[in-house]
Amino acid sequence: MNRFNKIKVIFTFFLTILSFCAYSQSNVFKVTLDAGHGDHDFGAVYSGRIEKNIALAIVLKVGKILESTPNVNVIYTRKTDVFIDLVERANIANRANSNIFVSIHCNANKNTAADGTETYVMGLSKLASNLEAAKKENSVITLEKDYKRKYEGYDPNSPESMIGLTLMQEEYQDNSISLASKIEDNFEKLGKKLRQGGVKQAPFMVLHKAYMPRVLVETGFISNPTEGNILNSEEGQNDIAKAIAEAIISYKREYFGSGSNESIDARPVRDTTPVKAKVVETVAVAKNTPKGTFFKVQLIASIKKTPLEPKNFKGLKNVTMVYENNIYKYFYQETSDYTAAKKYLEEAKDKGYGAAFLVATKDGEKISIQDAIK
Repeated sequence: MNRFNKIKVIFTFFLTILSFCAYSQSNVFKVTLDAGHGDHDFGAVYSGRIEKNIALAIVLKVGKILESTPNVNVIYTRKTDVFIDLVERANIANRANSNIFVSIHCNANKNTAADGTETYVMGLSKLASNLEAAKKENSVITLEKDYKRKYEGYDPNSPESMIGLTLMQEEYQDNSISLASKIEDNFEKLGKKLRQGGVKQAPFMVLHKAYMPRVLVETGFISNPTEGNILNSEEGQNDIAKAIAEAIISYKREYFGSGSNESIDARPVRDTTPVKAKVVETVAVAKNTPKGTFFKVQLIASIKKTPLEPKNFKGLKNVTMVYENNIYKYFYQETSDYTAAKKYLEEAKDKGYGAAFLVATKDGEKISIQDAIK
């Protein structure tokens, strides 16, 4: 092999490595883990069982499992005993452009017989126990400097005052419920160790500020002597961490693709399409984007490309696809009528797409559901 061919081989190999690295980075699933409380904010304390310590221990264990999973990047709001403002916890996830946000806590009640796990999604509930849980966690803001200005007069003693703030994030609701359901389903598998309490809804400030699918996990009642001792034990924390981590991996697999079966498909494939053709196609799509505000139903996101035929989407017609960051996103219908969009969403769910949700665009750019309705 002459010198020129050697240089050519080395250069080709170098480009292949760069291509693979670029692909791997863009295909990373980002998870922000938030350990509740910290430093002077102890959370609930019962008989030497301290919420801030238990929450952190579980988070670190969840993170360790996820860090050993291919294409998962873990971001922590805290890894030590420090105090982080509620809004900053969410902002850490926002700045990282995380795919999901998981905040981990322990529950407590004056009735020491109260037990069971609970996984919350952001929402407004009139159920007194749910509002009480939100009030307890939201009261942390009073420990922050100048919290009245920072939270625009929000009253932590009245979670209902958040009612005007929630519609904006409606687009994440169904995915949040899907993630929460997976976590609670895994808790149920723990059997007698912890009673599964189910998925619930409450106006948690830390969830409100995170712009992505997000959940708050109450891993059990620290006030319950039996359950509290499980939460405070190494074995109990490992079981809980495994349940949460496996739920996250399952969520990633369903919506973003993961696991050894897909590692083969993830190898870089040489693209023989001329660069000019790609540019022309992109420009053509941009030019043909209809002006105005539209709603459509996102069915699923996957790393696999699927032909847009009704038989591949449980009989649904008018399915379109968008390719972003190495992810194929599939949408059903498109309408400027919000009422019609909600009917399409119900139709998709009836067909089996339980985690489908609405998205909105204006002149081709994604906007919040609230802005679209306006």
